[in-house]
Amino acid sequence: MDESGFAAVNSYGAGSWYGRMKTTIDLQDQLLVRAKRHARRTGRPLRAVVEEGLLRVLSGPEPANSYVMPDLRAGDPDARNPLDTYSWPELRAAIYSEPGAD
Repeated sequence: MDESGFAAVNSYGAGSWYGRMKTTIDLQDQLLVRAKRHARRTGRPLRAVVEEGLLRVLSGPEPANSYVMPDLRAGDPDARNPLDTYSWPELRAAIYSEPGAD
């Protein structure tokens, strides 16, 4: 039982199961065939096989090759923002004016 007073146990082991949500997912045909075969072989429902796979993926380490945005900032980070010298009406006029209409 957790701090909310709910028992968090299901027929496939302990876990934090407070509810279920039905959803639809698109799978490759052969992946679904293999998952169904595995479910039959292990005597478990397909839902349990899918949940176990998701839990394994989500509890594992983050991929090491995740993309990191390069730092492309330019200028002095401590410099004053040049737009701070304009009032909102001045900025708006500059944004919406025709180029070269000064």
